Amino acid sequence: MLEVLGFEFFRNALLAGVFASIACGIIGTYVVVRRMVSVSGGISHAAFGGVGLGYYLGIDPLLGATVFTVATALGMGVLEIRARQQMDTIIGAVWAAGMALGILFVYLTPGFAPDLFSYLFGNILLVPQGDVLLMAVLVAIIVAIVGLFYLEFQAVTFDPDYARVMNLPVERLSLLLLVLVALTVVMLIRVVGIILVIALLTIPAAISRLYTGRVWSMMLLAIGLGALFTLIGIGLSYVLNVPSGATIILVSTAAYAAALGIRGGRSVRLWRYTQNGE
Repeated sequence: MLEVLGFEFFRNALLAGVFASIACGIIGTYVVVRRMVSVSGGISHAAFGGVGLGYYLGIDPLLGATVFTVATALGMGVLEIRARQQMDTIIGAVWAAGMALGILFVYLTPGFAPDLFSYLFGNILLVPQGDVLLMAVLVAIIVAIVGLFYLEFQAVTFDPDYARVMNLPVERLSLLLLVLVALTVVMLIRVVGIILVIALLTIPAAISRLYTGRVWSMMLLAIGLGALFTLIGIGLSYVLNVPSGATIILVSTAAYAAALGIRGGRSVRLWRYTQNGE
């Protein structure tokens, strides 16, 4: 098994998994705490419009997805804040429109669109070095922004009204957080694909929330869990010759189910103990 580390594609996969785990752990925590899972799903599916646009314009589809998802995230946030539209309605429209635009652009692109399925379903074993470098830049941006606005994000996440009383720019911070979600979605496209992004973004953070309530500890635990799930998924997909994206998600889901079972078992034992004590 260790001999595969001599192959560049496997080293690229490991690096991509680590970078994706860092982004998931940090941004996924905010997504879970602020209950933005559906928003993240809308942004991730809208990314297919950017992928299709990249094919149509002859540029890197990942670059097209980056521009498209950031614009989509900002548009969703502005519509919710300025136009007073319900977010679930916006999510439904963006979700469908993004996929429809992607299909249209791919159809209009002359010839065959290479690696299209890897953007939809992910294949971390085929991530090129250029995409790894792009992921490294995106991680650096995410870490820098979150580190700079950590206290502000925490105030907006847990108590927006208090943040307004403190004269914090709540609307701008919310839009900035949506942009960070969009950048994280772009990173995960090559790892697990557009269809499965929402799971890897939320499951590690959801598990960490079961065992800790502090934001920074949730982030660290989610980063570690994401890296563990990704590494196990990569190893299993290589050994079993199965799709890597789906394998990573199944490993994550199994871990989440186990964590819920353990937490539920503890709650039942605690309830029985209190009943017997009475």
